[in-house]
Amino acid sequence: MCLALPVKVIEIGTAAAGDWAVVDLGGVKKEISLALLDGVKVGDYVILHVGYALSKLDPEEAEKTLALFSELNETRLATV
Repeated sequence: MCLALPVKVIEIGTAAAGDWAVVDLGGVKKEISLALLDGVKVGDYVILHVGYALSKLDPEEAEKTLALFSELNETRLATV
């Protein structure tokens, strides 16, 4: 099973190993590779899978998906 998540780009940089970004997912910040995408800017949402940004995502759709994940987490915590 594969899982890809929408994440928001909060920082972008370049290194010898290639372009990278720092993304935020609910307060968790992670450095990822932008090797598979061009034209990513701070504030964009991307689909993240195993450390790589796979595609850009419409901000409205990304926020809907993140809200659903948050709701699922709240429901899970309420049943524990």
